[in-house]
Amino acid sequence: MDRLALTDTLRGRTGESRIALWLFLDANRWLIGGLLSVLTFAVLVAFGAAAPPLGEMMGNADPVETAFQALIGSLITGVTLVVSINQLVLSQEIGQLGDHHQWMDEAMEFRQEVELLFGSIGPPDPAQFLQALVQTSADRAEALREAVADNDDEELRARTDRLVGNVVENSEEIYEQLETAEFGEFSVLRSGLNYNYSWKIYAVRRLRDEHADSLEEEDFEAFEDLVEILTLFGPALEHFKSLYFQWELVNLTRSILYAAIPALIVSLGTVLYLDPGSFPGATGGIDDVVWVVSASTALGLVPFFVLAAYVVRIATVSKRTGALGPFILRSSERTTAIDWEQ
Repeated sequence: MDRLALTDTLRGRTGESRIALWLFLDANRWLIGGLLSVLTFAVLVAFGAAAPPLGEMMGNADPVETAFQALIGSLITGVTLVVSINQLVLSQEIGQLGDHHQWMDEAMEFRQEVELLFGSIGPPDPAQFLQALVQTSADRAEALREAVADNDDEELRARTDRLVGNVVENSEEIYEQLETAEFGEFSVLRSGLNYNYSWKIYAVRRLRDEHADSLEEEDFEAFEDLVEILTLFGPALEHFKSLYFQWELVNLTRSILYAAIPALIVSLGTVLYLDPGSFPGATGGIDDVVWVVSASTALGLVPFFVLAAYVVRIATVSKRTGALGPFILRSSERTTAIDWEQ
């Protein structure tokens, strides 16, 4: 991918490292929760090796029982939170017949508007629908280049070539990413985030405005056609983002429930049955009771780590899609598709 296409991707626009984006967006949320649990276990074992013997501390004030009692209360509260999240998601699905009718009318109106540009019935699958949008964007960009090919304004032709090349290359990249994407997974939304449509709308409109004196009526129509299809990408992406968030909240609810049950069992077992003499030996120079308590704590915290992993991804997506339309909230969102200083 050349430099212009790279700056259009989410990573290129934000300047964040590949590892950071993998942690925040791409990685499986259970994997992130597991990594956090392993890290917690390692840190607790290190503390246990450096601190006074845990068995003696348990015999005096028993900090383990105090900590796990608080953890059990937090787990029960977390399950209650899960139920509240479920109710929030369900509240979006429950409505009057008139509300559902209006939603259907709005969805059909949008599809019909887009299909006029496609020239055919649009695909029902979200990934294929976005593919059709970016392909139509590339086709209209090429039509714009052909429209101004014979224009006497050499600067207009040069800038148009640069802009069209950016749109076409970015569209081809997104089209390929969507080939293997399936809705319900993050891959569809992730591919959509790599399409910098807001900047493209601004660049096309500014190019048209700065060279308006050199344009004929057919040229203006070609510009308008490209702006029109780019403008429709935003609402489509936002709609799929809303649907994805509902799926993600449902997945979050199920994940916390799955993690909370074993975490609660382990925490209760630690409080009820662990005492200073349960594990009198040592392994690797560290008391066995330290290994056991550290493992129990790491397992007990898994639900919170999974919750954090999901929330981080949802928050990151919300931040990166904070503006709908031709508004650029961050200077890093701007690409060099047109060199305005030339």
